[in-house]
Amino acid sequence: MKQKSVFMPLLLWLVIPFAAFATRSISSVDLIKGANAVINSQETVFTVTSPASATTTFKTRITILNENGLHRAKLYVPYDKLSKVNYIKGASYLQGGKKIKTLKNSDITDVSSISDFSLFEDNRIKIADLTHTIYPFIVEFEYQTTSSNMLFYHTWAPLDEDKLSVENATFTVVMPQAMKMRYREANLQQKVATEVKDGKTIYSWQVSNLTPIKTEPYAPPMAELVPMVRTAPTEFEVQGYAGDMNNWLSYGQWFNKLNEGRDVLPEATKAKIAALVADAKTPEEKVKRIYNYLQSNTRYISIQLGIGGWQPFEASFVDSKGYGDCKALTNYTQAMLKAVGIQSHHALIRAGENVPDLMTDFPSSQFNHVILSVPMKQDTLWLECTSQNESAGYAGSFTGNRKALLITPEGGKLVNTPAYKAAENTVNRTVKVTLDDAGNGTASAVTHYKGVEHESYRDLLHVASPEDQRKWLYRNISIPSFELKQFSFDMKKARLPEVTEKLELSVRKCATISGKRMFLAPNLMNKWDSTPNSVENRTLEVVRSSAYTNSDTVIYELPAGYSLEFKPTDMAYDTEFGTFKATTKVEGQKVTYVRTIQMHKGRYKPEAYTKMLEFMNSIVKADGQQLVFVKNVQ
Repeated sequence: MKQKSVFMPLLLWLVIPFAAFATRSISSVDLIKGANAVINSQETVFTVTSPASATTTFKTRITILNENGLHRAKLYVPYDKLSKVNYIKGASYLQGGKKIKTLKNSDITDVSSISDFSLFEDNRIKIADLTHTIYPFIVEFEYQTTSSNMLFYHTWAPLDEDKLSVENATFTVVMPQAMKMRYREANLQQKVATEVKDGKTIYSWQVSNLTPIKTEPYAPPMAELVPMVRTAPTEFEVQGYAGDMNNWLSYGQWFNKLNEGRDVLPEATKAKIAALVADAKTPEEKVKRIYNYLQSNTRYISIQLGIGGWQPFEASFVDSKGYGDCKALTNYTQAMLKAVGIQSHHALIRAGENVPDLMTDFPSSQFNHVILSVPMKQDTLWLECTSQNESAGYAGSFTGNRKALLITPEGGKLVNTPAYKAAENTVNRTVKVTLDDAGNGTASAVTHYKGVEHESYRDLLHVASPEDQRKWLYRNISIPSFELKQFSFDMKKARLPEVTEKLELSVRKCATISGKRMFLAPNLMNKWDSTPNSVENRTLEVVRSSAYTNSDTVIYELPAGYSLEFKPTDMAYDTEFGTFKATTKVEGQKVTYVRTIQMHKGRYKPEAYTKMLEFMNSIVKADGQQLVFVKNVQ
């Protein structure tokens, strides 16, 4: 599924560092080692003036060490209908302190940030450019913005990429004493310092001498490793809509205000929907028919205009125009279900593959998407209302296996979306191969992809032409030398969708002939040939984010006149990371190879990495084994 744009115009303030003296040297060699750039100093001041407005001031200074750090010589300041850029200043210097240039208006471009699938969007970005071609050099930036979008407070993480160092960075939040600000700290050298002055509560954080993050294979997300402060309001207001974010219940109540009265459908549409489901035998069948109607009669277009980043267009608008964003299409589907007596709820979600878990103990705007939750008698049916191809009830890698905020009539309530384990994410393949005397083969392969494993094939079916599908198969079939004779796909929609792929292949050198011997590696299409690097003294946890089961049965028909000389030993491994089993059976000229691997999703202690590598290396070894046959001499 193509990831949709956020349904709220999230302001991503890209922080690039500041200081007063361009001639000051970097304090530690350790900051330079392994870095492409060094943040010499950074000042971030977030001043809240009321529940409806705030200003942000950045002063930044950074040393660009090489071309891989050159992107830090550009400053990106986003703005929209709810925010404005008051000023941007900047200058660049050679390492010795000689000024290269002062930022001019001509060095600042103002561009739209409208996405490819957006029809209405007022998000823009000012880009200040101080790039230079001689390294190292120094850039300084300063800017100020004013925002009336108080749903979002700042997340401060100065060490925001790898191969970056931070010499010194500070973050200050100034609040009216009568207002409460909430925060969540992680990986800090020291906790918050607070003071009350002139009717303001001032919160201050500081970090210094942060060397580049050392990455390791299968490491946790970077957001878990770096110093970070997340802040959020309690009381807030956006374009006259006041809310309370102290808990999830009250946060959901604010969304109820935005949605109130926007689910009214024309009488003619209600009659059409009633007729559509008149002979449906179950509530689930009604839901599926209405979902199919949605997919056939609407399309997704992002709409991000002011409060429209959160408030859906009326159901009648979508009904007449045939398009909407995730909020509008979800609201429209909810209205159609309501018309036939089926209750449903909006569900706010952080969509995307391998996204960080929701911080359940920190109520705040952590979401970028909305889907529809339809309670059934036995379970819940989840609907992705932006997709014209998705199966009703399937959440998959985009919205599955995570927390969502259900917007009930009473307010917000955290719930779990469907989790897809190894037993549900499956690839089952059967291949029949006929070999000739030269070791070439003709193969017929039938593969069933289910659950998360079907997703790339589902998208291929719906967005790619037959010729593009053929090219994709050539890129993704793991056979060294082959010709694709024929192919076809078939998709079965269900709560656990399935795609069936059929291939007819001509395989060159499927087996190797050497003198009177034939060498055959039986694993034709699913071979592991490498593993991650070993890591001495690993410090980070091991995170496996995918779970699946693959089963391959490959049947070979050998040319006449060959007899078995060597057959690999059957192998089986059972570990905490997964299981593997491979068996080979030879009956005359027929070879049957069966391989099954199941990998678990999980989080393990650092010392488990060595055992996981041993397991993976065992699979590589097993996949590389060969049978040896000898040509009978007449």
